[in-house]
Amino acid sequence: MDAEAVTKLVAVTTDIALVIDRDGVVRDYSIGNDSVSRESDFSSWVGRPWVETVTVESRPKIEQLLKDAGRAQPAPWRQVNHPVAGGAGDLPIRYATLQTGANGRIVAFGRELRAISLLQQKLVEAQQAMEREYARVRAAETRYRLLFQLSDEPVAIVDANSLRIVEANPAASRLLKLGPKRSSGRSFVDAFDAGSAGALQGLLAAVRLRGKADSVRVGLASESTRFVVSASLFRQDAGAQMLVRIIPEEPTRAASADQPSAKLNSVIDRIPDAFVVVGLDRRILTVNTAFLELAQLATVDQAVGEQLDTWIGRSTVDVNVLVSNLREHGAVRHFSSVVRGQLGVNEEVEISAVAVPEGDPPCYGFSIRSTRGRLFATGADGGTLPRSVEQLKGLVGQVPLKNLVRETTDLIERLCIEAALEIVGDNRVSAAELLGLSRQSLYVKLRRYGLGDLDSED
Repeated sequence: MDAEAVTKLVAVTTDIALVIDRDGVVRDYSIGNDSVSRESDFSSWVGRPWVETVTVESRPKIEQLLKDAGRAQPAPWRQVNHPVAGGAGDLPIRYATLQTGANGRIVAFGRELRAISLLQQKLVEAQQAMEREYARVRAAETRYRLLFQLSDEPVAIVDANSLRIVEANPAASRLLKLGPKRSSGRSFVDAFDAGSAGALQGLLAAVRLRGKADSVRVGLASESTRFVVSASLFRQDAGAQMLVRIIPEEPTRAASADQPSAKLNSVIDRIPDAFVVVGLDRRILTVNTAFLELAQLATVDQAVGEQLDTWIGRSTVDVNVLVSNLREHGAVRHFSSVVRGQLGVNEEVEISAVAVPEGDPPCYGFSIRSTRGRLFATGADGGTLPRSVEQLKGLVGQVPLKNLVRETTDLIERLCIEAALEIVGDNRVSAAELLGLSRQSLYVKLRRYGLGDLDSED
């Protein structure tokens, strides 16, 4: 290959090539990478010792590269750093040297390492972030494990599928008579007496299905004391587990608190008015039988956990207004709305509600009463229409607009008929002429509104 071909080969295969004399002075250079050419004024290197173009810590490497150039074996690659113009960091380049000819000149072949340097920096930053996250997780795990171990309340972690104990804190191990080697793998239900097995299995099945359930009272096989067991579901490592709490029951307190509560719950469930309790997030906590009938639902489970406005209100505005007033005033009375049945039947209702912020958990209670046959009863149902504009105004906000328009039309028509009869001295023939009606039409309207004594005339 001639000199020109060699020069092109060097330019293509390297990012930078330097020609250096036997004294270590740069005599010529070639740049094969545009990004490298923008980093420094390489023309200023010509005539300067190569060792002066690098940073201080790289100078021993330059001296070693010059020594390695004369060896028979290929010289090893070494990384050096050149200062970048303007002080914006360093330009890392990996060099290998080769002595050419008898004149002692050396060719230094360089490859830019900035991309590799950036990858190394990102790798170090990612490693440091992983170490920080790992330390944070370990610290959190240590805190919660310490809390789990030091708690006086018996707590056990139970596998949701096999119902076997995965882990138990010392309080639960003592209560369930679990030895150091038997703290896991044992069936949780087996620790309780035979009479409690059904209730306990029902609790765990409900928690596995819905994620929550009411606590149950059970007895241990080795204890005479009764206990209250509650559980909650959580997921870990693509599996489901339950955190189970076992709390000793207080007999006197339970007798004084639970019996009135049970009686009240029984009354509420049988009361003919619908009753709903929702959480602060407007999700239903419990309902009575009357609400199930009004909303056309089959079971309580169909309502629990759903949003209240699924069935209440002509739109979400009704529930928003109710909740806003409850937050501001604590109670709402005689709020007119609609219950939308699951099967498409709508029922006009009147709602009274109360906020219970001190409850456990805080909640809202809604009493819902059907107003069918009451607000707009006609003569056949024993009621009367509004007799004045003031009475009609009082219905605004309680009934739909279309009903108000219909009742307004009836009110105006009745008032006009009464005025015509008063003007003509109760002469119905003259009143019909005054109103522009036939006598038969007037008699129909008189019967409709219950005006005059038509039976004697008929």
